[in-house]
Amino acid sequence: MDTNSIAFFDDQKYPELSGKPVIAAWQIINPENIGNMIRLADNVGAEDVFILGADFQLRMSSIRKTAGLSFNNVRLIFISPEDFFYQLNTDIKLVAIETSEDSTNIFTTNLPEKIIFLLGNERNGLPDEILQKCALKVHIPMTGKCKSMNVSHALSVALFEWQRQMLFG
Repeated sequence: MDTNSIAFFDDQKYPELSGKPVIAAWQIINPENIGNMIRLADNVGAEDVFILGADFQLRMSSIRKTAGLSFNNVRLIFISPEDFFYQLNTDIKLVAIETSEDSTNIFTTNLPEKIIFLLGNERNGLPDEILQKCALKVHIPMTGKCKSMNVSHALSVALFEWQRQMLFG
């Protein structure tokens, strides 16, 4: 039996969320990761994906292909870190998804309704000076042998944990 996911989710009844998460990522290298972030943003109703960094020589065709139809539903904003942090709204909490000594388990942390998830790049994560700007730092517990996760997979876990908390308490 084939499942039409659009029809399936149109029939589901979920409460309306008053807030929408924002996604920001530090110096992402792989354009497919950006495309995946756009698609994930669209899955939870987020409208903005910020890519922070100075070098924006990424293949837009790869981003567009990976994002699929979501590319037209989400604003992709390339921005310098200075401009991003300058325009931050103090009502929205900046939450890093990062393994650091002061990070907390995402599944036991109450996530704020007004949130910007900040991810590090694929090789080095987030630098300390950027982590210091975050209201919270959360990590995803990993009990298997592999203790690292693709940046878009980490975003998936974080977005759907945020959505679970907002919808179901």
